[in-house]
Amino acid sequence: MSVFDPRFEFYAITDQASARGRRDEDVAAALLKGGATCLQYRAKKVSAREQWETALELRRLTLQAGALFVVNDRVDLALDSGADGVHLGQDDLPVASARRLARRAGREDLIIGCSTHSAEQAAEAEQSGASYIGYGPLYATLTKENNVHPVGVESLAEIVRWVSIPVVAIGGIKLEQLQAVAASGGKHCAVVTALTGAEDIEAATRAHVARWREAKQALQKI
Repeated sequence: MSVFDPRFEFYAITDQASARGRRDEDVAAALLKGGATCLQYRAKKVSAREQWETALELRRLTLQAGALFVVNDRVDLALDSGADGVHLGQDDLPVASARRLARRAGREDLIIGCSTHSAEQAAEAEQSGASYIGYGPLYATLTKENNVHPVGVESLAEIVRWVSIPVVAIGGIKLEQLQAVAASGGKHCAVVTALTGAEDIEAATRAHVARWREAKQALQKI
């Protein structure tokens, strides 16, 4: 069973496509004020220089908030910005290679996450040395290009049983679906557009964090 790590409890991700033109720095600040315990910086359509500048600012904000900071895709940027971790997709650098680069940089503590969409990918990520996996999309989502077909929330329970590293449920999760995610064994979840696309990001984040914790606590009482 996946080991609960409180730092992954509520995982927020920046998303420029749904942010209504708001800066990543402002979106991140609102997510953290709302209670996100982990923040991933994902910005695929900006220059490397802008990514670097933004990553440094988000590292500062996450340190102030006591939250984890994870950089999407880029191991070099994660290392240079002092991020806690990097998150890799199926088409990114292999987990084992990222781990070697981290060791060479003196960052054996670097958290390395991996997106997975099946039991086979989840097992492979764990065997390759991933610190945690993102599993999904549980529901239909347009957050990423070339979307994978939804795996369904029912399959989450199987993945949680099969791997021993934290599993972050992700993909199309909204306020009304948090209870089902918790009921399927989820202890960590990632929410994207329901937060970044909200008129009041801080308030939306606070509401989702509260509902998520309520859902998990209710199950503990059963």
